[in-house]
Amino acid sequence: MQPKTAFQSKTVVTDLVLPSETNPINNLFGGELLARMDRAASIAARRHSRRIVVTASVNHVAFNRAIPLGSVVTVEAKVSRAFSSSMEVYLDVWIEDRESGECIKANEAIYTFVAVDATGGPVKVPELIPETELEKERFEGALRRKQLSLVLAGKMKPADATELKAIFE
Repeated sequence: MQPKTAFQSKTVVTDLVLPSETNPINNLFGGELLARMDRAASIAARRHSRRIVVTASVNHVAFNRAIPLGSVVTVEAKVSRAFSSSMEVYLDVWIEDRESGECIKANEAIYTFVAVDATGGPVKVPELIPETELEKERFEGALRRKQLSLVLAGKMKPADATELKAIFE
């Protein structure tokens, strides 16, 4: 199985915030943004694995900036690390300034997907080779995030979380 780069999974989804997608103060519903991110992340994971993928977890979501009605929203998703059958996908959400066209980072998230066969059983995925400094940083952090998640879920003993121990030594 040939390793792939993060760029090969890059998915960009741009859309407009419509009135039916907003809350009473005319900002995009958080759930609507989560759905958009889930779709973009699943496409990125599918591009990396070339398999059916399922959402395993939403590891992190930061709603740092409200997204007002009428905004042009862009969700960028890339696989940040591949494990045996799972892939971490990092998402950046941008809003375009109506006047200047400048893109401002509004939110970010980290999802985990698992590649599966036709019966839902996990299948191996290609390795990921990070290229840019940001991709390398996210790649390195992915193992720590995975181990922390496994420890919190009771699926890994804290003593076995080598990446977490390194933080505190």
